[in-house]
Amino acid sequence: MKNAELFQAEVLNFLTEHANHYFTAEELDQQLKLRNAAAFKVLVQTLTQLEQDKKIKLNGSGHFGVAVERQKVSGVFHANDRGFGFISYDPELPDVYVSADNTAFALNGDEVEAEVIKEAVPNSGKGPEGKIVNIIKRNFTTVVGEFTGFPTSQVKSSGQFGYVSLTQRSLQDVPVFITDDGVQPQDGDMVVVDITKFPSVENPKSMLGIAKQDLGNKNAPGVDILSIVYRHGIPTEFPDAVMQEANEIPSEVQPEEKQGRRDLTDQNFVTIDGETSKDFDDAVVVWKMDNGHYHLGVSIADVAHYVTPGTALNAEAFERGTSTYLTDRVLPMLPERLSNGICSLNPQVERLTMTCEMEIDAKGNIVKHEIFPAVIKSAARMTYTAVNQILDDNDAEVRAEYAELVPMFEQMGILHKILWQMRHDRGAIDFDKPEAKIIVDSEGHPTDIVVSDRGTSERMIESFMLAANETVAEHYNKLHVPFLYRVHETPDSEKMRAFYEFINNIGVVAKGDSQNIKPRMLQAVLAKIEGQPVQPVIQIMMLRSMKQAKYADQLLGHFGLAAKYYTHFTSPIRRYPDLMVHRLIHWYMENGTDEEAQDKYRDQLDEIAKHSSEMERRSIDAERDTDDLKKAEFMLPHVGEDFDAVVSSVTKFGLFIELPNTVEGLVHISTMGDDYYNFIESYMAMVGEHTKKTYRVGQPVKVTLTDVDMDQSQINFKLLPDENTPTSDLGDLVERPKPRRNFQRREGSNNRRPGGNSNRNGNSRGGYRGNRNSSSNGNSHNRQGASNGNRNHSGASTNSNRNRRGGNGNHPFTIRNNQSHGEHK
Repeated sequence: MKNAELFQAEVLNFLTEHANHYFTAEELDQQLKLRNAAAFKVLVQTLTQLEQDKKIKLNGSGHFGVAVERQKVSGVFHANDRGFGFISYDPELPDVYVSADNTAFALNGDEVEAEVIKEAVPNSGKGPEGKIVNIIKRNFTTVVGEFTGFPTSQVKSSGQFGYVSLTQRSLQDVPVFITDDGVQPQDGDMVVVDITKFPSVENPKSMLGIAKQDLGNKNAPGVDILSIVYRHGIPTEFPDAVMQEANEIPSEVQPEEKQGRRDLTDQNFVTIDGETSKDFDDAVVVWKMDNGHYHLGVSIADVAHYVTPGTALNAEAFERGTSTYLTDRVLPMLPERLSNGICSLNPQVERLTMTCEMEIDAKGNIVKHEIFPAVIKSAARMTYTAVNQILDDNDAEVRAEYAELVPMFEQMGILHKILWQMRHDRGAIDFDKPEAKIIVDSEGHPTDIVVSDRGTSERMIESFMLAANETVAEHYNKLHVPFLYRVHETPDSEKMRAFYEFINNIGVVAKGDSQNIKPRMLQAVLAKIEGQPVQPVIQIMMLRSMKQAKYADQLLGHFGLAAKYYTHFTSPIRRYPDLMVHRLIHWYMENGTDEEAQDKYRDQLDEIAKHSSEMERRSIDAERDTDDLKKAEFMLPHVGEDFDAVVSSVTKFGLFIELPNTVEGLVHISTMGDDYYNFIESYMAMVGEHTKKTYRVGQPVKVTLTDVDMDQSQINFKLLPDENTPTSDLGDLVERPKPRRNFQRREGSNNRRPGGNSNRNGNSRGGYRGNRNSSSNGNSHNRQGASNGNRNHSGASTNSNRNRRGGNGNHPFTIRNNQSHGEHK
């Protein structure tokens, strides 16, 4: 019996050592060197017993292999338009590649569970491979697309009224056939559809749905942006119950509401916002104290006084999470009666606030502070432009107009410089890029893209808001009570190592230990490249190497600001987390900080933080899609024109270039027909094999606009011949592949091109069961080809710093794809 047990262990050990292989009994006989019939008979008996014990298993061909418990992961599936995709499940670990055959018909953004069928190969750049076994949650149940109707005869026979083509790249080959149960739109209308059946074995490349709303013809004014809004599921109207509650709130501060509040109406608080702003949720006042310190008062509209728990107003604000600022409209978190009325710090009227007063010394240290409810009366509604004219331009006419306030503005300017220097000295990373504003006409068509730098006033307000946010976070953290924070964790050391390797490769020598990264180290990198052509791309790569800012109920610090304490306190009109912070402040002021008081909101904060982060992401995506759409529309009349540009990124399928007006587009590698170009990833360079022409990030180029795909909001360029194009020997780093037939290739196209395997209308008459065939010829493990060919394999996070002002939705610190961790307010 002992020999049998030993032999069983020997067989099992061999199969375990070769866990990725299957063997016949004869092959095992040879591998184990048994060499006689009696031993082979024992082997067969042993294999039978091991299979019964579920220690080994048979594959479909009757071969034996060890029964390994496969690792399972749960995460978000990112689909590629060629069928394959990746699952992101842990920001610290590589994504799991999923071939087209193993997607289980999951769609882009679905939450899935998968088995890892192949482990990552160390030091090969090849990550793990998985097979989706369960779709946990669909990314969407409602879609938006362009309607095409069927002939009447087909409607009668199939019960299907037509189909809707979706514009998302990963779904453009998955039409939604709609029944005649819902609304019946016209050809060319954009339609909101509820999905009733998702892709399946019977219908792998189509869905079934009911048309719920007709948004109008796709070319009608405003329908393009409205389609984006509905696609992202952002509400456009407030429910009746919400509007009823809002209308019942008085439009003026009532005498009884002032009880228990500090009267600050004699102080010269001012609001400073953009010209088009209508909601003013912060006001500031500054003066120099007798001891040489500065008094900074930041008063924030007391939205929590009006939006209380258990109300329809609060439930709607929570669901929306944030206001969304699009090119031609604002989708507010709160009804206008509140956001532009009683909660807006309009000039010369009393308003309720939560105020943070700070005493700041000459080095920017906050030596004293106090947080309390107050009543203020704004002395003036100032604009960034006017304050910049006073401080930066020394405009005599504007200074005369605001003569009484000019001395305070000058003190504000001095205090801002003190606070900025303090943040700089501690290592805060300042991503500052000119702001692009898309100008549209009355019908929403873009007429111009204006690029402007931020002046002293914008930076000054930023400094004051940051000071208040840090002060509030520190105050309540030191009380050891449940609270809500804005956090930005330390970057992953592996991503930082790759970032340092990249910048060293392009000639920027930087010191620092990627295993112990500090904000000051990255600050030094930015200082070294300031004003250089490589500055934009290094900023982009640095941001991609960082984690995403988010909300949390734990104090995790803010790496980008080099701040131990940070929250969002200053925008409760447009951000639910800020509203919740105000509610917590009220609660602890009124109920104390004992255990009973702390239990009130303790269990709610994690969900609020998670939901708020998700809604922020949704809003940013909608803003980005709208900007992309309007930039594409702006460039449409300019097809065929030549432009000066800069290479903003390099991928294996081409060059992304950026125009001076911030418009970006792709030079696809298939258009670079003068040579065969190799992508040198470690140098972010494209190098010609014969000419040695080299294209690198930050390099000036001349391009022709070749076409604009409005369906995909994508812009395509072609390089113009330039005898000054630099050359290099970087191509020598490439391992030479087999000879090729020609120079051109297509690996990850940025736009849908005629003649490909994706025929958008090829299935228009087939109905729900008449599915298009789509070849999945992409099986690359490099995620850079996934999701429109521009997804960062390292799991690049997007942390947008949206303009907290006005209705234009611009991003003052935004770098390509809104990837900024900056915290304006």
